[in-house]
Amino acid sequence: MTTVGPPAARTSSSRWVGRLGLALLLAGTLVLGFLGWQYLGTNWVSERRQQQIVEQLHESWGAGSDEVSTSGTTAVAVVRIPRFGRDYAVPLLEGTSDDALAAGIGHLDDTVAPGEVGNVVLAAHRVTHGEPFADLPSLRQGDEVVIETADTTYTYVVDTAGDALEVSFDDGWVVDAVPDNPDPDGVEPSQEPDQRLITLTTCAELFHTDERLVVFGHLVGSEPRSPLR
Repeated sequence: MTTVGPPAARTSSSRWVGRLGLALLLAGTLVLGFLGWQYLGTNWVSERRQQQIVEQLHESWGAGSDEVSTSGTTAVAVVRIPRFGRDYAVPLLEGTSDDALAAGIGHLDDTVAPGEVGNVVLAAHRVTHGEPFADLPSLRQGDEVVIETADTTYTYVVDTAGDALEVSFDDGWVVDAVPDNPDPDGVEPSQEPDQRLITLTTCAELFHTDERLVVFGHLVGSEPRSPLR
């Protein structure tokens, strides 16, 4: 003989099950929406913002100003990396705040300006917010990194492959004026004095930020910026 609970009890239980299912469905939808925004929406917004800043820089340079105020900081240059495509042009902003990295490539505080003796350090997202360094692992020795300022175009050459060096996010030696790897057999730039170096860094993995990919290079030339570039 089957025992059946009171109709009111069965109705109440069914309502709670239904509400729980609706809540889980809503939570899943919100999570998917958030992920979709992070990995698609932020790219759409940032790519357009980056293009706008590049255009503003060129207009500003034509008007005699060296920089553009934007995203709580200043944009000072345009970075071009031919390996990443013929049309690759991303603004370089001072600092590495969230706002700066959402608008382009960040120039790490307390590192030298492009073209100067020392180490100019650039950081950018590998996923989300326009993904300026999405293809950093594809860089090879001899690839160029071109930094275009108001009056000068600096050309650096990559010395280490994009996937050759992975460090912890707190390994500060990579941003030193002359990076010196504590591992005697590890990857590092030349240790010659008075070098004009460049360091590019981004997340080593796509979905967490515990490790960093690091690429070293050095300046090979500079020339007056062409206004038609």
